[in-house]
Amino acid sequence: MSKKHDAIFDDVLSGLDSGPAPKAERAGARFLNRSNRVAERMSGDIEEKSLRWVDPGECRMWERHNRAYDLLSEDNCRDLIDGIRSQGRQEFPAIVRKTSDPNQPYEVICGARRHFAINWLRANNYPQFRYLVDVRELTDEEAFRLGDIENRDREDISDYERARDYADAVTRYYGGKQKAMAARLEVSEAWLSRYLQLAKLPNEIVEAFPSIREIKELHARTLKPFLGRPEDREKLLETARQMATDGISRDGVQVMNVFKAALKPPASTKADPVSLQSSSEKPAITYKRKGKKVVLEFPADVHKDDLQEAFAIFLDRHFAANRD
Repeated sequence: MSKKHDAIFDDVLSGLDSGPAPKAERAGARFLNRSNRVAERMSGDIEEKSLRWVDPGECRMWERHNRAYDLLSEDNCRDLIDGIRSQGRQEFPAIVRKTSDPNQPYEVICGARRHFAINWLRANNYPQFRYLVDVRELTDEEAFRLGDIENRDREDISDYERARDYADAVTRYYGGKQKAMAARLEVSEAWLSRYLQLAKLPNEIVEAFPSIREIKELHARTLKPFLGRPEDREKLLETARQMATDGISRDGVQVMNVFKAALKPPASTKADPVSLQSSSEKPAITYKRKGKKVVLEFPADVHKDDLQEAFAIFLDRHFAANRD
């Protein structure tokens, strides 16, 4: 039914109930509505939520929260801070579960950015704001999956943060079985494998980046074949150590460019051919290096004496250079 038809239909029906309902009828309707809601709750059709407004100081981050809380800032939470301030309240509750700590009775499973935003507002002339939480009973594995579902498609959580979370979870909850974890998260094994590979980047590589937020899943795929070859691996690690201490400011793209440059073979220097002359001052031999070989050329009609003299000069130069 179109919106226009809906409007007409609603307008017609509104005329059938224009008068006030008798008091008894209103009371009966309230009782019937309440009875229906109780029945729905008991049947499981409605799930009751336990929403509370709390002081953010009463909440701590779950130790395995997939977001690095210390990387949150006014800048990267600005959109959320402005949104909460303009609305006058936090619209969507964070998901928490209870702890045994009386000072911090809740731990945050989902909602780190909301927690930071409320804290920031309270510390910056908006003390009236409180933190809206949805209190749930969750196992650690359920908490992990819930956090992953909420943040999987968000751009404000980095590939590397997600990769670390997955690497911990595959061992902690799924016995190291990627297939079981992929099935539980409803993702492909190949997709999950790429993130688990990212989490295996050596510490030296990670520390070469200005922030873990700059490390992308694509970076691990690019470096993986080189890290598997001992000579290239050592070259990458040495380059990473230099970048970590040289004091030069680089973003993620620039870091990868330095790695790529370190892996490039040195540009081949094509030496010009060298001509050797006999005492008659006629070029008798021309030679040049070609990889690990030396190529000699001489005219077909060269005189034997000239060739012998030029060749003797070549031998002296060649073996003298090798001795050096």
